[in-house]
Amino acid sequence: MTQTLDSLPLHYKQRVLCSYLNATGQVKIARIQNIPGWYFERVIFPGDRVLFEAVAEATLEIHTSQVAGTTQTDQIPCAQLRAVEKMLAV
Repeated sequence: MTQTLDSLPLHYKQRVLCSYLNATGQVKIARIQNIPGWYFERVIFPGDRVLFEAVAEATLEIHTSQVAGTTQTDQIPCAQLRAVEKMLAV
């Protein structure tokens, strides 16, 4: 499904298709906050993969869901999350 609510602003021409897999048994929250004029956030359930468009300079923050909130557990440059065609065929 295409989501346009939080799509990248049009002036970002160099877009990268990214993929993140939640390979844990915990609910994760993926967030990008370092791109001016754009905010991205998704809840990712255990075993789920999320595909999203970003710019290579973006940083995906991974937060682990806790009873009293969330804890940031990882920061991954989106350039490292670039989707590979053969991975998408799985």
